[in-house]
Amino acid sequence: MSESGQRPEDASGQEVKTTGHTWDGDLCEYDNPLPRWWLWGFYATVIFSLIYWLLYPAWPVADTFTKGLSRVTFEVDGEERSTHWNSRALLVREMQNSDAAQRQQEFLRVIDDSTLDDVLGNTDKLAFVNSYGQGMFGDFCAACHQTGGAGLMGVYPNLADDNWHWGGEVETIAGTITQGRLGYMPDFRDALDAQQRDAVAAYVLSLAGYEGDAERIARGEEIFQGREGGCYTCHRPDGTGLRSQGAPDLTNDIWSNIDVAGAEDDAARRALISQLVHDGVQREMPAFGDRLSDAEIKVLATYVHQFGGGQ
Repeated sequence: MSESGQRPEDASGQEVKTTGHTWDGDLCEYDNPLPRWWLWGFYATVIFSLIYWLLYPAWPVADTFTKGLSRVTFEVDGEERSTHWNSRALLVREMQNSDAAQRQQEFLRVIDDSTLDDVLGNTDKLAFVNSYGQGMFGDFCAACHQTGGAGLMGVYPNLADDNWHWGGEVETIAGTITQGRLGYMPDFRDALDAQQRDAVAAYVLSLAGYEGDAERIARGEEIFQGREGGCYTCHRPDGTGLRSQGAPDLTNDIWSNIDVAGAEDDAARRALISQLVHDGVQREMPAFGDRLSDAEIKVLATYVHQFGGGQ
């Protein structure tokens, strides 16, 4: 109401309608019609929500939900697959059909048709290998071999040095990624007693340049090279290892299963090696040939090859 106690009037002189509610004696709620633009906007949102509920997943029903009528089509192993709309399927389709994905596939084909020297000598190709390879390494390899390829001693091999048990050429690395590897050394807990294992440890240390008791080393050599231990069958008589078996080179003082270099003294070093001979080694790397294309494996192998110089 106005100060005079009369109801306010509109532009035409008519008394303004109210809802009949009054507060504090003079505070009224007008009963004006809603703006037409607001009403149409409200109706549009209602219609939009109905269409959205029909097309996309929306309502929970018991232990499931309404899937909607919208579909997403993508490829799995070369076969077309269609499913209800969801963000995961949409991501797969975009990774297959987007412009960026198409350019990526073109570059993969270029790398697949190039030699290693051509890739390493071409700035654009090498940049693609490092970018795409880094992403794949992070997705498939870094969980075990760590981000920089340093691995974890005794569990996952270090890829950032020059000590490649199975060979460090790109083709060999590609084979490792494709087929996987099974690193195995039998345990000698029943075949050799503690003194024999200690002697073998002394001899193995001598192969890597460590000094020790001559008599103990001679006894270890006898076991290593003889039928008692038979270590030479995998590590070769000179201790340089056998790549076809993944048997490490014992002469280079690079230890991937035990921290010999960090041990306090020769006794501690022998104890570490003796325990390894007692327990044996069994490590497995899964195969990725069924998860990555040949071109992707080549890119990843080339990327990993750069970690340790390909020795």
